[in-house]
Amino acid sequence: MHSRSNAAPLALKLAAIGGLAFLHLPILLIFAYAFTTEEKSYQWPPPGFTTQWFGIAWNRPDVWEALSLSVKVGSIATVIALVLGTLCAAAVSRTKFFGREAISLLVILPIALPGIITGIALRSAFSLLDIPFSMWTIILGHATFCVVVVYNNAVARFRRTSGSLIEASYDLGADGFQTFRYVILPNIATALLAGGMLAFALSFDEVIVTTFTGGQQSTLPIWMLEELIRPRQRPVTNVVAMVVVLVTFLPILAAYYLTRDGDQIAGSGK
Repeated sequence: MHSRSNAAPLALKLAAIGGLAFLHLPILLIFAYAFTTEEKSYQWPPPGFTTQWFGIAWNRPDVWEALSLSVKVGSIATVIALVLGTLCAAAVSRTKFFGREAISLLVILPIALPGIITGIALRSAFSLLDIPFSMWTIILGHATFCVVVVYNNAVARFRRTSGSLIEASYDLGADGFQTFRYVILPNIATALLAGGMLAFALSFDEVIVTTFTGGQQSTLPIWMLEELIRPRQRPVTNVVAMVVVLVTFLPILAAYYLTRDGDQIAGSGK
């Protein structure tokens, strides 16, 4: 008998390398152009090397204002999504009632719709209700699709969690809060972490819905888009993009190590 080799074919390896290069080479180009001496055009290779743009970006208040707004919007939208998405997932997965599938469809519908449809609908609603555009209108707009991300992760984990664990907790005298804290939360924690991080990432780089709900507010993606359209100091945009990539890499790496053993938590395979 001939033993089968676990080694991947050469063509598959080359395809994987090509796919990774296609995904990551543009990011490396952003890194390269963050150090260029040319202010308003892209030339290859970059016509010089300088670190002056880092100091310029650090001292520009518009960068900090846009970054601060994006972090605030993403954080609050993620918290809203975690609360509403988890409660919705618990109701849909743990109980049976008339219209459950219709409600589940309505919950996931916002992320299936084109962003421009969601943006126009929200802008029309805010105008009809005379709600002034502000940070909170952006948060409401982002929460519509952030809830979907958390819901999808939470409902999948709820369905994998054995109901007998919850019943046993009640039989042993635990109340609802204790059952949630010591039984349910440990089983869904990694799903909530993954859903929350994805929700924050989607909110942080959202452009279309923000354009319709932000008014005069500029989140970091909106600021970067405006800088590319009307460039003053284009390398500053590349510096900001590079810093965002480096900073967001850390929580993604942390989440990977926190969630890679998620299948070993209590009751996850039931």
